[in-house]
Amino acid sequence: MAKRALVALALGLGAASWVPQAEAADAPAAAPAAPVCDPYKTYDCLDKYLGDGFWERFTNYYALEWGQSGPPTDPKAPPTRRDYWPATPMTVPPMPFTEWPYGGEDSMGVTVPNSIDSPLMTAISNTSLGKWMSDNHFQVYGWINAGANISSSTTKPGGNSPAAYAYNPNEVTLDQAVIYWDRFPDTVQKDHYDWGMRLSAIYGTNYRYTTEFGMDSWQYLSKNKPMGYDFPMLWLELFDPFVMEGLQVRVGRYISVPDIEAQLGPNNYMYSHSMTYAFDNYTNTGIITSLAVTPRFFLQFGVSDGTEASIPHLKATVGNPTQFVTLPGYGTIQNPLFPQASFKKDPGAMPSFSLCARYQTQDGNDDLNLCADGINKGTWGYNNMQWYGGTYYHKFNDKWHLSYELYTVFVKDVPNLNNPVVQAMNAAYGGPLGADGGTPFTPAQGFNYNAPNEAWCLGNTSSVGGPLKCTSHNTASVAYLNYQPDPLNNFSIRPEFFEDGQGQRTGAPTRYFNFGLGWQHWLSPQITLRPEIVWYHAFNAPAFNGNVDAAILPNKKSEVILSGDFIWHF
Repeated sequence: MAKRALVALALGLGAASWVPQAEAADAPAAAPAAPVCDPYKTYDCLDKYLGDGFWERFTNYYALEWGQSGPPTDPKAPPTRRDYWPATPMTVPPMPFTEWPYGGEDSMGVTVPNSIDSPLMTAISNTSLGKWMSDNHFQVYGWINAGANISSSTTKPGGNSPAAYAYNPNEVTLDQAVIYWDRFPDTVQKDHYDWGMRLSAIYGTNYRYTTEFGMDSWQYLSKNKPMGYDFPMLWLELFDPFVMEGLQVRVGRYISVPDIEAQLGPNNYMYSHSMTYAFDNYTNTGIITSLAVTPRFFLQFGVSDGTEASIPHLKATVGNPTQFVTLPGYGTIQNPLFPQASFKKDPGAMPSFSLCARYQTQDGNDDLNLCADGINKGTWGYNNMQWYGGTYYHKFNDKWHLSYELYTVFVKDVPNLNNPVVQAMNAAYGGPLGADGGTPFTPAQGFNYNAPNEAWCLGNTSSVGGPLKCTSHNTASVAYLNYQPDPLNNFSIRPEFFEDGQGQRTGAPTRYFNFGLGWQHWLSPQITLRPEIVWYHAFNAPAFNGNVDAAILPNKKSEVILSGDFIWHF
C-alpha cells in the first residue's frame, strides 16, 4: 500500500512538472488521495496494508510494527487468559516475558495457540501452507542474535571466563541463530484436552553452554569448535484441563526449572548472563508435570536422567584403561578413584527428581517459586549438580520491579586436587591440563575439552593433603532491579554474589562479586538492542584472563566487559 502511494505521488509530481502554468490554473482540482490503512485503528484492513506477495508482506509487517510496543490487536480474538486468573504482570516489550518465569510448561491459564508475533508467519498467512499451519496451530519462527564485547582481559580463547556468555574477549560473534517449530496447547479453556510440542535448533557460539553429553557433544568436548549446533528443546506435552485447575505433562528435553534467565537470547534482560546462571543446570531430559492446584498455587514434579545427560548414558559403560596406574613414588597401584575394569560413561547420569512449589498473588505483583532440581545420589559426573533454591519476583509499580534468585549446589565424590595421589595421577594420565587423570573424563574417552572440574578440597591451590575425594559446595545469589520509563525501554541493575570455595564450578577456589548495568531498547517488537557494562571481581584468587584448554592460568582478579547485542526476530 505504501509502495503504491509513493508510485502514485511520483507520477503526479512528474505530470505536474510539464503542465503549463496557465493550463494548470484552469485544470480541475485533483481528487484527494485515499487515506493509508492503519491496522492499529482498523484491524480488518491488516491484509490490505500488508499486500499479497511473501516479501511484500514480510517487509511491510516490520514497517507496520516499527516504533510500536506490540502488534495490532484483533478485537474478535478469543480471550488470552482466564478471567479469574492472577493478573499478567509484565509486557513484551520492554521485558523478556509477560508471566514470571518458572519453566517446565507453557504458562498455564494464559497460553493460546498461534500466539507468537512472527513476521514469517504473517508473510505466509495468506498461502495454503500458512492457512493449514494456522488451522492446525503450528508456527515456525526464530531470531538471529549477534553481539560484541570490549574486555580488560585479552587471552584468547576463553579469557573472559568465568564471565558468560562472552567467552572470548574483544570479539564480534554470532551468538545464536535459532529456529522453533512449535504448537501451543490452549490452556485458557477448560472443556477439552489439548497438546503441544516444540522442536528447536540453535547455531552459534552459545552452543557450548547448552551441550548435552551424548547429543552431538563431540563438537565441544572433542573439537572445541568456536561455532556449533544444538537442540535444547525437543518435547511433546499434554494439557488436561479437568484435574483441578489444569495439569500439563511434558516429555523430552526441556529447559531446567526455575531460573530467571534462559539459554535463549530473547528470554533475558541483559546480553550477558550472570554467573549464577552460567554455572547452573541448563536442560533435563525426561518427564515434568505441572499442576495448578489453584490459580495461585502450582506444584511441579519431574523425573529425568540428570543434568545435561543423555538417556543412553544411564546404562552405558566403557572399559577403564587406567584400572592400574604407575605413579612416581607409589609404583604400580590400582586406580584409587575408579578401580573397576569398567566405569559408567557418565557417572552422573542416573534417575533424578525435581520438585517445585510456586505461589503467586492475585494481583500478579509477587511470585515465589522454591525448587529442588536434578536430585539424585550427587555423584561427580559431567554436570551432575544437586540444586536447591528458588526465585522471587516483586512488582513495585508500573515502572519498577525486582527479580531475585538464590540457590545452593553440591557435588559428591569429587577428586581432590590437593591430594598428592590425585596430583600424581593427573600428571601421569590426565589431559591437556593434567587433570581428570584415571577418570571417565580423559582424552581417551573423548574429553579433549570441557571435562568437569575437580575440586580444591582444602579451599586453595597451594595446600597439599586432605581426602582422596570430597563434596564441593557453592552458593549463588543474583538480583535484577528493573526500571521501565516507557513501553520500549528498560534499564537493569544486576548485583551478584557467587561463592565457589573449592573451585569445582569455575575452576578457581574463590568468591565473586559482580555488578552490571544494562539497557534494553526495542525498536519494535521484532528488533532489540542491549548495551551493557559489567564489572567482575574475584576475592581470593585470580580467576580471569586464563585459558583452561591451553593451560594458561588466570592472572587477574578483576575484569570489566563493555558489550552489547541485537536480536532480530523473524
